[in-house]
Amino acid sequence: MASISAAALLILAGHLLDPRSGNVLSPAAVLVEEGKIKEVASHIAAPGVPAIDLGSATLLPGLIDCHTHLLLNVKVPSDAEVNDRYNGKFAPDLLLAIVESPSKRVLLGAQKAREDLESGFTTVRNLGHSGIDGDTALRDAINAGRLVGPRILASARKIAQRGDYVQNLNPALADAILRQEFLSVNGVDSARQAVYENLLYGVDVIKMAIDDGNITAAEVGAIVDEAHKQHLKVAAHAVDTLSIQNAIDGGVDSIEHGNFATEEQLKQMRDKGIWFDLTPTTYGGVIQSLPPTEKSRQRYKDLVQRVLKSGVRFTLGSDMCWYVEGKTSGEATAAIFAALRDTGMPAIDIIRAITINAAEMLGWQDRIGSIEPGKFADIVAVPADPLADIHQIEHVTFVMKDGQIIKK
Repeated sequence: MASISAAALLILAGHLLDPRSGNVLSPAAVLVEEGKIKEVASHIAAPGVPAIDLGSATLLPGLIDCHTHLLLNVKVPSDAEVNDRYNGKFAPDLLLAIVESPSKRVLLGAQKAREDLESGFTTVRNLGHSGIDGDTALRDAINAGRLVGPRILASARKIAQRGDYVQNLNPALADAILRQEFLSVNGVDSARQAVYENLLYGVDVIKMAIDDGNITAAEVGAIVDEAHKQHLKVAAHAVDTLSIQNAIDGGVDSIEHGNFATEEQLKQMRDKGIWFDLTPTTYGGVIQSLPPTEKSRQRYKDLVQRVLKSGVRFTLGSDMCWYVEGKTSGEATAAIFAALRDTGMPAIDIIRAITINAAEMLGWQDRIGSIEPGKFADIVAVPADPLADIHQIEHVTFVMKDGQIIKK
C-alpha cells in the first residue's frame, strides 16, 4: 500500500515492549508528531489528533538488519555446477557485473528494500556487492522520497584482496570486472587509497573482507585509521581464526560472521568494544537451497552460547543475498532471526540484537532502536507477545517509518 503520513498521530495498542529493560507497557499509547515520537504512556490525551487502534497487538521499535546485500538475489545452481567452480554457490550473482546493467541491479535492490520495510525492517546496513555506487544511489533515492524503503547505511565497494570471491576470469576483462565490485588491497598505501575511493560516493560505512589472513593487521589498521578520520565505522568480514585476529589487532568496529572465533578472541572483542555481528544465514534450513548439516547446526549453537557467555556485545545480520522460494526478502530475513531461538538465545536477546544493540553499533542510538520521545517514529506491531513466541516477528501487521504508515 502507499505510505500514509499525518502531522500528528496517536497509536494505540495492547502492549509495548521496551527492548532495553524487557518491560512491557500495557496498554500502550504513542503520540507521533512530525515524524518523531512525542510521548509514550499507557494513556495519552490528544484532542483532535487522529488515532489508530491496533487492538491487542504488541508494539516494537523498527527492526534493524545489520548485514544485508540488497542488490544480490543468489539462486544456487545444481551441485554439479557448484562443484565445478570456485565459490560456486555465489558465482552466478557475483558475476552480475558481467551479465546485468547497474540500472537493473538497482531496481532489484529497490524491490528488496521495499520488501524488507514491509516486514518491519526500517533500517538496514548494506555491506557490499552493489556495484560501484548502487547502494548509495538507492539510499539517496529513498531519502529523497522517490522510492519507499528502509533507512540504508551504504558501503559501496567492498575492500578485499584480488581473487577472494571470483577467480579464473578472462584476463583481458578481469580488472574491469573486479573494479566494479571490489577495491583491492596490496600494502598499507593501497589500503588507505581504497577508503578514499569509496568516500567519493558518500558511503556511511567501510566494508572489508579478510579471508585466510590475506589482509594483514597493518593493512586493516590503515583502513581503520583513514575511515575513523572521516567518522566512518569499519565492518570486517572475517570467518577463520587468523582473519578474526587480524581484524581485532587492526581495530575494526565490527566483525561479521566470526564463525571460528576462539574464547580468547571473544574476550579481546569484549575488552576492546568490538561488536560481533552474528549472521546465521543458513541456520535451521531457512534457505532451503543450503540445508545445514547437523554438524554445522551444532557448531553454530556452540558459537551462540559462547557469545552469550562471553559478554561481547552482539548484533544480528541476515547476510540476505539469497532467493528464497515463497518468501519476500523481508520474510526470509525475519525467519532467519527467529530461528536463533533454537540455538538457546533468549527471545529478548534476539529482539535487543535487532533493535537497541543494532542502533548502538551503527552509532544511531540517539535516533532509532527504541520507542522513546525524540527518536524517529519507527514503529512496528506484531499480533502477540514476541517474548513468548519469537516467531511473531515473522508476522508484522503494522509498519511505520519516520511517522509514515507503510503497512497496516
